Amino acid sequence: MPEHIFTTTVRVLYGDTDAGGVVYNANFLRYFEIGRTELMRAWVCSYSDIEKLGFVLPVTECWARYKAPAFYDDLLTIDTTIAEISKLKCKFSYRVVRKEAGTERPKLLVKGYTVHAAVTKEGKLTRLPEEIIRKITIFSRDTEKIDSVAK
Repeated sequence: MPEHIFTTTVRVLYGDTDAGGVVYNANFLRYFEIGRTELMRAWVCSYSDIEKLGFVLPVTECWARYKAPAFYDDLLTIDTTIAEISKLKCKFSYRVVRKEAGTERPKLLVKGYTVHAAVTKEGKLTRLPEEIIRKITIFSRDTEKIDSVAK
């Protein structure tokens, strides 16, 4: 993960787990959303502000690599960063970890990414506003790609 990492925490709810007491795999996409939403709110703007600008950012691609399970009542840390930005889309990367007793290094549970396209409320692909691109660019690790987009 790059240096500009936004970190937030979430506690696993009982409803997030399956019959075996393990977090159901799709719930990690919700955790990704929590990380992404809080990053955007802190560094760029809230999602409601994006909607007021006349567009939405639906997920067009997602990927997750599951490394270890999470359980009810675990306190998880979600590390989120902006991996890429273009005029039409952005990509967020995630790591979900849990502190392990007796060790300083947290346990990696899941890593992944989501890609989001800028779409009007009518469903038509659109460009991201320059102000949004500028704010996102500050926190992206892909500076070479960003520099060519920003010009």
